[in-house]
Amino acid sequence: MKTNSVTEKTFGREQIIRIVIAAIAIALTYVFTAFVNITLPIAINGGLIHLGNVPLFLFAILFGKKVGALAGGIGMGLFDLLSPWAIWAPFTLVIVGLMGFVVGLISEKKKGFGWSVFAMLMALIIKIVGYYFAEVIIYGNWVAPFTSIPGNIIQVFVAAVIVMIVIEPLKKAKNSLMPQ
Repeated sequence: MKTNSVTEKTFGREQIIRIVIAAIAIALTYVFTAFVNITLPIAINGGLIHLGNVPLFLFAILFGKKVGALAGGIGMGLFDLLSPWAIWAPFTLVIVGLMGFVVGLISEKKKGFGWSVFAMLMALIIKIVGYYFAEVIIYGNWVAPFTSIPGNIIQVFVAAVIVMIVIEPLKKAKNSLMPQ
């Protein structure tokens, strides 16, 4: 195959597509976190409910663990860095990156509606445990982090419902554009 572009000679068409998909996943995760959100009045430390988990879960299910980890860690970590919650960025990079990785890993190995639900349930557990300990470290309090758990549950539950509604048509579209 003859290529005309320096980029294509260096990376190859498939690698370029993967890089573009990861970049779009990161950008959409950031946008849905930054601009589609509600600050919770019930959390002592000002919890946030956002829809950033929607593109995170979609891209992890459709494109796997690497894209999921990048979308979650970088997309939401970037939001933290550019917001009043900058102190959370290192925790978010690890916690949400791990959420995306696990959803993608499960989705690569097991197919079907039930497995996607299970993958997002695992992401919820990672989120609750990860952010609980992050709050303990940041605030030095073992009790206050419990107030964040309801918001985390709502956030992942809403995202999971949206993802389960749109995932099948998106899988079909992906498979018609990028046959395996």
